[in-house]
This record gives sequence, C-alpha cells and structure tokens, in this order.
Amino acid sequence: MNPHPLETIELISGGNPAAAPVASIVVLHGLGADGNDFVPIARELDLDAIGPVRFVFPTAPVRPVTLNGGYEMRAWYDIHPPIGQSRREDGEGLRESCALVQGLLDREAARGVPPSRTVLMGFSQGCAMTLMAGLRAPQRLAGLVGLSGYLPLAASTAAERTQANRDVPIFLAHGTHDPVVVVERGLESRDALQALGHTVDWHTYPMEHSVCAQEVADLNVWLVRLLAA
Repeated sequence: MNPHPLETIELISGGNPAAAPVASIVVLHGLGADGNDFVPIARELDLDAIGPVRFVFPTAPVRPVTLNGGYEMRAWYDIHPPIGQSRREDGEGLRESCALVQGLLDREAARGVPPSRTVLMGFSQGCAMTLMAGLRAPQRLAGLVGLSGYLPLAASTAAERTQANRDVPIFLAHGTHDPVVVVERGLESRDALQALGHTVDWHTYPMEHSVCAQEVADLNVWLVRLLAA
C-alpha cells in the first residue's frame, strides 16, 4: 500500500474485506467532519451488481476557518465571509487539497483500480473538492458525485479542466431548504458545468444541509448504471 499524507478509513462492499475491488469510490467529507462521516451512507448502498467496491474515506487536514472566527477544524480549505454579493475563495487551500485528492486517486491506480473505475464523491466542502480535483484530474475518472455543494473557482474551470475529463459523468444533488449552501448556488454550479458541455444528472430533495434516503437510492441507481457496464 502506498503511503499518503491523509489518514483514511477503508471498507470493501459485499462484506468480504479480502475481496479484490473492481472499482473504488473516494468520499470527501464536509467542513468539520472526518472520514467516519459517510461510512454509514456507504453501508446503505447495494453495489452487488458491480462486484466488490473499495470505499476510501480520507480525513481533511486541520486548519483555521475564517468564517468560524479562525477556529481550527478539519477543512479542505478556508471559508471567508461573503462581502456583499462577492465571494472570496481560498484558491491556495483549494489547490493544496486538490493535490492531496489527486494523490488518493493515484494511490488507487497503484493498487490496481484504474482511474476509469474510480468515482470521486463529496459532500459540501467535499463536493467542492470533488468538482475541483475531478475536473482537473489528468486521467479519465469513472464519474463525479457532488452532494450539497458547489463548483469552486468557477471562472478558471474552463482553462484548467483536463481534456480527459471534459465529458466525465456528474451526479449532483441538493436540498431545496439548504441554509448552508443554498440551492441557488447548486443550480449556478449545475448551469456552469452544463455551459462547459458537461452532462449533469441533477437531483433536488425537500431537505436541509443533509442526505436523505431517496437521495441515497437515486445515487445507488446511478452508481450501478455507471460501474456495472
């Protein structure tokens, strides 16, 4: 196993931890959470039609978060309070974490699961990192899953995305009552991606900043369709 600077939790779907995975799903948590956050969601997915799937749950570094008064917590990047209608993004932090995520994708390839069989998935900040790193990945990924998040550094995406992932399948889902990342920001991200030519499988649910059972069921269908082919 290749070393990686991020602490990770792993599990193999199907109940046999010794099974050789035929695909991988790397799951990025949201602000203040850790790698444990989405383990229960992964256990709800029925991926038997695909075969053994390795889930990788990394934990983000600890960093001060300006929006929370500089309090140090697990975060993929800093968040600044908006000034009027303008948003100031932490480009440096986003790019640092993008490199860490790419390292996880490279590690999966080194362990025998090619990028074309690897899905990158994230919630909230993890969604932003999924779109950031996934669209810039040098090799074609199987797909991207963004839950309750947004497209970061949208203005530079067209110039920085790779040819390999110009048509990568994208699943986006959002709560219509989300007070943290409002659904309008999710819609902006969907529209920006579609304007770049990406096909986006878009879903909304009557929920806040969370995950619901119907969302998991819809994601399950999408993953099986994507990876069982």
